[in-house]
Order: sequence, then structure tokens, then C-alpha cells
Amino acid sequence: QVQLVESGGGLVQPGGSLRLSCAASGIMFSIYTMAWHRQAPGKQRELVAQISSGSSSMYADSVKGRFTISRDNAKKTVYLQMNSLKPDGTAVYYCNVSPTNYWGGGTLVTVSS
Repeated sequence: QVQLVESGGGLVQPGGSLRLSCAASGIMFSIYTMAWHRQAPGKQRELVAQISSGSSSMYADSVKGRFTISRDNAKKTVYLQMNSLKPDGTAVYYCNVSPTNYWGGGTLVTVSS
């Protein structure tokens, strides 16, 4: 049974930083591309970043230079370091095994002063 559990969300001021974590179980983690998506209120879910099994990464244009995705295969965990957060970063952030339908339950990030 595949489980993805996100953590690290919370309230942060504009310009601040947060680090999200997603712990996976029930899969051979190291062979999969892992992704972070987000869904802001009233908007569609969008891809934020993804990292391949070989640790090649890609980012949405809106977060390039501010967010960093990384993975620790030994811990079966993928991370999203978010710096210089903006109010439009307010969303529920979801972890995903790409390109499967395995999703975590999400963690809420609120960027507000």
C-alpha cells in the first residue's frame, strides 16, 4: 500500500522560507520521479517541481530560482525548500509519484503578513 505523507507547511511572512517534506512508503522510491504540486484557493492544481530518479530537476517558471527540490532515497523522502515566498504561494502543496495517481493528503502553506 503506497502512502505519501507531507509535512512542513504553515504560516510564513512574505519573503520567508519553508521546507516541505514528503515521506513515502510502499514503493521502490528510488526508481520513481517525484513531484510537488500545489493548488491555490479557486485555482487548478499545478506542477511546482519534479525530480527524477537520477536527481534531474525541473521547475515551474513561477518558482525558478526560489524553490529547490531534492530527495533522500535512503529515507524515501522528497523535499521542497521554498525561499522568498510570495503571497501567491499560498496553497495546499501535494506530493506525487510521477506519473502515477499516488498522491499525499497535502500540507497547507499560507504566505501572509
